Amino acid sequence: MTKITIKDPYAFNGDALTKESSLPNTGLLSKKKNNKFKAKKHFYIESYGCQMNFSDSEIVASILNQEGYELTEKLEYANLILVNTCSIREKAEKTVRKRLELFNGLKRKNKNLKIGVLGCMAERLKHKFLDEEKMVDIVVGPDAYKDLPNLLREAEAEREAVNVILSKEETYGDIAPVRLATNGVSAFVTITRGCDNMCTFCVVPFTRGRERSRDPKSVMEEIAQLAQNGYKEVTLLGQNVDSYLWYGGGLKKDFSKATPSSTENSG
Repeated sequence: MTKITIKDPYAFNGDALTKESSLPNTGLLSKKKNNKFKAKKHFYIESYGCQMNFSDSEIVASILNQEGYELTEKLEYANLILVNTCSIREKAEKTVRKRLELFNGLKRKNKNLKIGVLGCMAERLKHKFLDEEKMVDIVVGPDAYKDLPNLLREAEAEREAVNVILSKEETYGDIAPVRLATNGVSAFVTITRGCDNMCTFCVVPFTRGRERSRDPKSVMEEIAQLAQNGYKEVTLLGQNVDSYLWYGGGLKKDFSKATPSSTENSG
C-alpha cells in the first residue's frame, strides 16, 4: 500500500471515493441493483478542494455507473482515472499536476487508459489543459458532468473531449448521488450551485458559474431517501447555502419567474 504523506506529491494526498462502508445505492442506480450486471470497466476518482467537489464526485460516480463503470480503489485496475480539481489556490493546482505525472506513468503501461480532469481547474484552463498536460483525454467543467458518456466516446475515438460550458439551469437535482466514503449517519445534500458575489479575490463565479437554487421537491425527496436508508444527519451544501431562493428554476435573481405559487413554495 502506498504510504500517505502530505509533502510527497507522488504519494496519495487526494481523497479517493470508497464504497467499503457505503449503504446500498439508491436513486438512479436502484434500477440496476437487482440485475446480474457485472461491470467490465472500472473507474478511479480522486477529489481535491471543497465539499462541493466531493459531492460532485458522487454525482459523477452515479452517471458512470449508468454507463457500466464500476468504482475501484486500485489505480492498476482502472480503465478511467478522474481527478476532481480545485482552483482556489496555486498549491492545489500544483498538486493535481504532480498527480497527473504519476498517472502518465500508468498510461505508458496501459495505452487504453483514459485520464479525465473535472471541476474548477478544468473550467479555468479549458482547452489549454489538453495542450499543457498531454496525457489528459477528457476535460469537464462542474456543469457538464451529464455529458461524460458522450465525452468518453469522443476520447475513445481519439477526438477532443472537452465540455466546460457553464449552465444557468443545471443543479443535478434529477441525479441521486452514489453515497460513497460514508459513515451511514451523516450526508451532504446540495441545494445551491454557483455564486453571484464576484469577490475580487475569488475565482468561484468564473469556475462554477452564476448562482442558482435547486428545486425544493428534489431536495426533500433526496432527504427522505436518506432517512429511509438510516441516515440521521443532513448538511445542506452550496457555495452560498444561506441565500437559497426558488422561483421555478434558472438564475436565482430571475424575478420574472416569480408567481404567487412559486413565492409561496419558496418559503
